[in-house]
Amino acid sequence: MDCFKVTILGCGSAKPTLRHSPTAQIVNFRGNLFMVDCGEGVQIGLARNRVPFGRIGHILLSHLHGDHCLGLVGFISTLGLGQRTGEIVIHAQEDAERIFQPLFDYFCPNLSMKVTFQSFDPQQSEVIYEDDSLLIKTIPLHHRVPTAGFLFQEKPRDRHLLIEKCEELGIPFAYFRGIKKGNDWTHPQTGEVFANEVLTSEATPSKSYAFCSDTMYAESIVPIIKGCDLLYHEATYGDADKVKAYQRGHSTSVEAATIARKAEVGRLVIGHYSSQIMMSEQEESLLSEAQAVFPNTMLGKEQMVIDV
Repeated sequence: MDCFKVTILGCGSAKPTLRHSPTAQIVNFRGNLFMVDCGEGVQIGLARNRVPFGRIGHILLSHLHGDHCLGLVGFISTLGLGQRTGEIVIHAQEDAERIFQPLFDYFCPNLSMKVTFQSFDPQQSEVIYEDDSLLIKTIPLHHRVPTAGFLFQEKPRDRHLLIEKCEELGIPFAYFRGIKKGNDWTHPQTGEVFANEVLTSEATPSKSYAFCSDTMYAESIVPIIKGCDLLYHEATYGDADKVKAYQRGHSTSVEAATIARKAEVGRLVIGHYSSQIMMSEQEESLLSEAQAVFPNTMLGKEQMVIDV
């Protein structure tokens, strides 16, 4: 019931290596699976992590650079081969449908499932998904092409019912749900009102996860992700390459950590390492730089599963 996990399928950048795959993640919120970005070969990462393909209902594309979306046709084709039914919704900027629908029509004809595109404006922070327990909104990022991050916010939980107190007062079970939602209770005979604070205790704090890649350093995202429990922020380059990072619309490890510190997040995961970093196996240097600014930083790695 309380499951809220992030599985990293890929945390490399544009050039895949034997050590890192292109960007893709799975967010599991209470058994509902959301894919964030869909880099090439995503099916391999799903299989390695034993993620049930057929339970993925939504795919969120941050932007239309190949290392974040070119796995989409192969993934939809694989679902078709498995005779997936129902609907899968692709959330992306409006160009995505124009680009991918003809490819689906050619490579994945006669699908047994419905594929729906829902567009969003990457320059605005807007809600793109909502149910009784979860809200997902976009985070405008600053990259070479229109790009958005995603904030997964658990809605406020119900307060905890003080069962012994309710039983002592003889409160019927039918009132419990309303009381947990914050209602007071009025005794039907005496008319005495019992405040909600007497009948309940504080709710378990809700959790949140923010995905921010690809982006250069942008303090404009701080108010949106303020206080989130877990932040994934790209750290394509080390601090020595901050000019290159700016020129290419990316962030350094120090910049990612600075955003985490300013936003007062709980934990930071860095990823989207440049091919230079990946080939030389220098991710640990990125970690050291980031931890000097924000100690609660960890390196993203394939097959990593993180509890939010």
